[in-house]
Amino acid sequence: MSLNVIDLIKGQLGPALVSQAASQFGESESGISKAIGGLLPAVLGGLANNSDKPGVLDAITGASSSGILGNLLGGSSSNPIISTLLTSIFGDKVSGIVNAIATYSGISNNSSSSLLNLVTGAAVGSIGKYATDNNLDKSGISSLLGEQKGIVSSLLPAGLSLASLNLGSWFGGSSNADATSRYEEPKVEVTRSTTSSGTNPDRNNNNEGGGSIWKWLLPLLLLIAAAYFIWKQCDKKQTTTTTTTTDSTASTTDTATIAPADNTASATAVTKTDEDIDLNGVMLKGYKGGMEDQMITFLKSGDYKNAADDAALKDKWYDFDHVNFKMGSSTDLEAGSQGQLDNLVAILKAFPDAKIKIGGYTDKTGNEASNVKLSQARADFIKAALAKAGVGAQVLGAEGYGSKFATVDAKASDAERAADRKMSVRFAK
Repeated sequence: MSLNVIDLIKGQLGPALVSQAASQFGESESGISKAIGGLLPAVLGGLANNSDKPGVLDAITGASSSGILGNLLGGSSSNPIISTLLTSIFGDKVSGIVNAIATYSGISNNSSSSLLNLVTGAAVGSIGKYATDNNLDKSGISSLLGEQKGIVSSLLPAGLSLASLNLGSWFGGSSNADATSRYEEPKVEVTRSTTSSGTNPDRNNNNEGGGSIWKWLLPLLLLIAAAYFIWKQCDKKQTTTTTTTTDSTASTTDTATIAPADNTASATAVTKTDEDIDLNGVMLKGYKGGMEDQMITFLKSGDYKNAADDAALKDKWYDFDHVNFKMGSSTDLEAGSQGQLDNLVAILKAFPDAKIKIGGYTDKTGNEASNVKLSQARADFIKAALAKAGVGAQVLGAEGYGSKFATVDAKASDAERAADRKMSVRFAK
């Protein structure tokens, strides 16, 4: 092999950047360094595994002129090229990679997600620069990436594997004469009776003689892989649609999308369907008993008008059902989120005397300073969006509380901790 691409990328991720990232994310330098060491081969593997995709090649060729290498810490997280590229190469595996790296390195999911963007930016920037400097066209870039497949597994640090990153099916059939992967198929010699000429039959003919270890090992590995896939799919089937009114101990988002949950109900998943919610003759789409339904009922009851002061309102919070931020972002909403923000705008316009406050909350995992910063940024984003829609005068404040009111232990499952990760709104005076 003429070039080990990972050496190019490492040149952008030296001690100075590690130190800066540790300070910015509120993590230890050892944790940041360990996370980068795990993310580098994962990202390179993703690029190599998708080296024939036009979108991947476009991102690499475009990165050389985007200036991303000069602002990895500031530009990677907000660069649309990076977010689109990660979706293209990893699909729904992004959150699993972020979780695995966070667990492996001992950093928060917030930091892990930001580092994934940073490492991806360093990767496409470095490869793009190399391609420009060496006059490589897209075909040349594709070939260069394809050569890396044989070494990706061997570059993973101890304690990580493609399987642990939910990428176990990658490169299963790849081999490379220039690099030996630690997952390369063992060479098994089988002694058989010789032919009349004194030579052994083709040892790849596993239907004769003693056979190969792979005759039983391969089915076993496939069975294990199938079981792991089924388990992961079952683990994903957690509710993202339940909602109730909660007090200030139940609220908002963390590094992943907001998964609204009911702190006062059982943990059993409940699937709900959008229905028509009557707002003075105008029909809004929302859950029966969900945020819009509860807020409209409260306003129509006269309880808001009759509340003596803000203290009488501060303990009654309404959780967003559909407003979800993308992983690690405080400015990029998931598809389908805008509809509920529009509903809230409609409610405030229908009741112009009503005032609200926005709250942002995280679970107990990760660095608390980072949690507070993220939750505050997301609350501010919602406030700004409402102001842009013309109801800013009715929003009295937005505050991020981090994990201050989280109730679920940090060691609990992600599904259980989702109860502490929500965006919420309450009436105020």
